[in-house]
Amino acid sequence: MADTLVELVEGCRLPVLRKNQENEDEWPLAEILSVKEVPGKKLYYVHYIDFNKRLDEWVTPDRLDMKKLQFPKKEAKTPTKNGLPGSRPSSPDRDVLLLKQVPTIVKKDIKRKSLDLNLQSASAPSRGKTLPTPKRKAESVSLTSQGSAAPSVPSLPSSAEAPQASVFPAVVRESFSNKSREEHEQLTNGTTRRLVPSQPGRKRKNCGTDEMIKVFQYNSPRSASAFLPPGEDSQDSLDGIPSAPRMTGSLVSDRSHDDIVTRMKNIDCIELGRHRLKPWYFSPYPQELTTLPILYLCEFCLKYLKSLKCLQRHLTKCNLRHPPGNEIYRKGTISFFEIDGRKNKTYSQNLCLLAKCFLDHKTLYYDTDPFLFYVMTEYDSKGFHIVGYFSKEKESTEDYNVACILTLPPYQRRGYGKLLIEFSYELSKVEGKTGTPEKPLSDLGLLSYRSYWSQTILEILMDLKSDNGERPQITINEISEITSVKKEDVISTLQYLNLINYYKGQYILTLSEDIVDGHERAMQKRHLRIDPKCLHFTPKDWSKRGKW
Repeated sequence: MADTLVELVEGCRLPVLRKNQENEDEWPLAEILSVKEVPGKKLYYVHYIDFNKRLDEWVTPDRLDMKKLQFPKKEAKTPTKNGLPGSRPSSPDRDVLLLKQVPTIVKKDIKRKSLDLNLQSASAPSRGKTLPTPKRKAESVSLTSQGSAAPSVPSLPSSAEAPQASVFPAVVRESFSNKSREEHEQLTNGTTRRLVPSQPGRKRKNCGTDEMIKVFQYNSPRSASAFLPPGEDSQDSLDGIPSAPRMTGSLVSDRSHDDIVTRMKNIDCIELGRHRLKPWYFSPYPQELTTLPILYLCEFCLKYLKSLKCLQRHLTKCNLRHPPGNEIYRKGTISFFEIDGRKNKTYSQNLCLLAKCFLDHKTLYYDTDPFLFYVMTEYDSKGFHIVGYFSKEKESTEDYNVACILTLPPYQRRGYGKLLIEFSYELSKVEGKTGTPEKPLSDLGLLSYRSYWSQTILEILMDLKSDNGERPQITINEISEITSVKKEDVISTLQYLNLINYYKGQYILTLSEDIVDGHERAMQKRHLRIDPKCLHFTPKDWSKRGKW
């Protein structure tokens, strides 16, 4: 309980009562970011340490445990970032105020699936440059029995040497430090496995992406393996320089303005059509709208209005019943619209403002000209209702096929996220390119992409047919060409699933029964798929169009 004798200030840390997923009480440590007075009491805006920012909330004094209170050190002056007052370090040194000896607080920690890649360097792949991989002698590894699993080897060299960097670049540290401890902790197929650390002193032969993969059966009829014979191939070189976030566009990864204001949610509730949404993060809507109990949005043009009466008056004049732009896909009730950020600037900016409410790892900019927006909708008698969207650069020098991607909360956990991802790769197939999402990904975005990559690659490996009694063969480059998934993502996914093994001087891929069974269960639940026959899309050469 709160102690009125002690004045709580911004920066204090103390346990705060909240409900977990099982609706049980827990007391995680939280930091007070702001204090405000309402008639009769004070309210405190708290951020739960080591939890995602979307769980931040205003709490009443009766939810605070004052028995173990940590004050910021008095000597620590409040620094500024870029001259912005109010910014302060995320973890300042603190004085601990012990009012009473209390037992240690133990939080229920949900088990996490970990990814141990044992990287030899933290470098990221250089762009637009390939170098041949030097050969190294491989030593054979014997198996105790034919039916036993081959020993695990954690990493592939060259382009796969830093596979985690292709998904977790250095700039993602801040956004991933506050992951939610209670949401989306594993892929839908439930087949994530921990990789075994590499054994010191063992020499490995470099595995090129053009090397043939032979698929064969072990004693168990459900267990398949793939061989990668020795060989050499040109792969992306590593230059030791972590990739920096892009600093232009509608939503970018610049966190230099991440001060005390942007750390707090500023919108209480958004009404969008028949849904009311609780924003997760800050979004720079006009200041006068942030004090309203509900912000009203037109679900067709996304214009924001301050009252229900204003919305009703707007709807009598708004002629849109679908997003502006060209409908390039329709199957059943699902449609996709392509929107040019230059031709439909107001709609694109309003879409970015809405998306920022649910994306924390980006900072909003109003330059939408270099972007295309692909909005997914559901159709009924009243019109085309927005479900989610992704944006992409008209010209990407780094093979990005997605800049930002979002499924709105009312439609999450229903397969729409994977449908958006699948559609982005279908566009890449039509363009004749391989693509990858722009980094950093949010925590939920990363899980969705990992799941999609896993299911897509396993689908190909399991559908391989043998020729003339011989084991079927495929290369990583061929997998990349079939799926349009960039080969670095293919390799990192194989490692994430722990399919890479080393046997008798060769890299092999082993599909265990657990992997196969988990994949089949996941595919049975995946009812929404993109039909390429329903896609009517002609890629444009933006390099010949001047200023887009």
